[in-house]
Amino acid sequence: MQDERGNWRAVFWDIGGVILDTASVRRAHEEFVGTIVAQRSGDESVEDAIERWRTAVGEHFRERDGTAFRSARTAYDRAVDEITGEVIPEDEWRPVFERVMAETLRPNSGAVETVERLATTDLHVGVISDVDTEEGIHILETFGVRNQFDSITTSEMVGRTKPDRRMFETALDAANVPASDALMIGDRYDHDIFGSSAVGMTAVAYGADDGPETDYAIDDLREILSIVGVEPEKEESD
Repeated sequence: MQDERGNWRAVFWDIGGVILDTASVRRAHEEFVGTIVAQRSGDESVEDAIERWRTAVGEHFRERDGTAFRSARTAYDRAVDEITGEVIPEDEWRPVFERVMAETLRPNSGAVETVERLATTDLHVGVISDVDTEEGIHILETFGVRNQFDSITTSEMVGRTKPDRRMFETALDAANVPASDALMIGDRYDHDIFGSSAVGMTAVAYGADDGPETDYAIDDLREILSIVGVEPEKEESD
């Protein structure tokens, strides 16, 4: 952990569960499945279709070999076929999916303003996330913060998922920053916290289970600013 002088050089963010509110992802998937069911005019209830969607997506990721990357895009394609009972070309379902995502996804409280404030400093602001690259960038663009990040490291780029040390080492190399000068903000202990701590980064748990590898546990993402010694943006007075 860094000392109280706050000599930090980089702050890395997970996307799902940290920048992105995972409850809004569930709502978006439910809305998308409901739209597909309505379009196909099937006899299946939306509730049953949602359950089959979740099962298909879950099975796709459970088939992962260790920390090997598996594409969410492939999981969704598989799940669409499952709920419709036929092979639906991606160019038919993808525009609907992206529209629903853009309309429904929401950032966690304090995420956008904290990223924007950090981007005004000399700190390297990066992403380390187990997402498909295109999907991750699209989420950041939806929230208007894509250009606030100096680097984006995804599992698709690396071919592995957290806690594989290659995820964190790739991001640190991109930032040209040693692990001792970097923080990782994550919401999953076994992946984000354990993995980043194992390479020597400072681990910040946001909604993650507590454990011996946690350096900081926060309930509000704006607390990151005080950890790295950055003053919040001052509100303009009337």
